[in-house]
Amino acid sequence: MNFLAHIYLSGDNDFIKIGNFMADGIRGNDYLNFPEQVKKGIILHRHIDTFTDAHPTYRISKHRLHEKYGHYAGVIMDILYDHFLAKNWAVYSDVPLEDYAAKFYQSLEDNYDILTEKTKGMMPYMMERNWLVSYATIAGIEMILFQMDYRTKHRAHMQEAITELQEFYVKFEEEFTLFFEELRTFADQKLAIL
Repeated sequence: MNFLAHIYLSGDNDFIKIGNFMADGIRGNDYLNFPEQVKKGIILHRHIDTFTDAHPTYRISKHRLHEKYGHYAGVIMDILYDHFLAKNWAVYSDVPLEDYAAKFYQSLEDNYDILTEKTKGMMPYMMERNWLVSYATIAGIEMILFQMDYRTKHRAHMQEAITELQEFYVKFEEEFTLFFEELRTFADQKLAIL
């Protein structure tokens, strides 16, 4: 799952959201250097990634991309699944996506001192282009994929995955919906025991 799903699956605690959001850039036991609730978010992120990577429905979706995109199929799939979360946001939250995103961006600014350097570097771009809201449109996803591809020096041609998104749109959305219900239950259970 990508940024929006990780934040959403963190519940209402801003520190858990921040930890879950930053977790990809935190290696090994480095998470121990963060405040307690941020640590919970980092641990939750790791559980979510493990669950996602092993889930048969997610693997079906990812397999469609594997031949063309290889190692990057999972990265692309995480972004595409965030599209379906953003597009169907009203099903999952009573708070409008624009308000939810603005509140999260504000919590990043309010807690700037605990953010990783990588997160601090990414924040201006994320907020300026409103990544979390842009996931809801195909044009927004295309922009995100282009930016991700830029970071790989265009080796993966990730922005071309818009073709597969459009070709298999209905199947991807059905798979996301089934998978995300199970993931929500899993994340809630993990959150309750962390």
